[in-house]
Amino acid sequence: MKLKLKCEACGLDNGFADPATGTAFFVNCFTFILVAVVVSAWIEIAMSPSLWVHILVSLPIVLMACVLPLRPLKGWLVNSQFFYKTRRGKIPSGYAAPETATPGADKV
Repeated sequence: MKLKLKCEACGLDNGFADPATGTAFFVNCFTFILVAVVVSAWIEIAMSPSLWVHILVSLPIVLMACVLPLRPLKGWLVNSQFFYKTRRGKIPSGYAAPETATPGADKV
């Protein structure tokens, strides 16, 4: 699912947005793990079915829970990048990296 270069409705240039794999990360961390564990565990505890029942019931539920939220989450990610005015890898011109302490420097 690629992001279009321009919004068809308003003409906004989406060059600022870089959702990359953020949506897949959120879906895998929250939706997939929660749904897979909860649904599969509930089916196993409630019915103790064989493996093919898990495949026929749990797999479609997990796939729907993972695929359906991808597009809205990508929209949310692009929207938050627009709202907070983020840009790709640009460091402000007056930025100086903080000094790091070297181990044992205070004992000299």
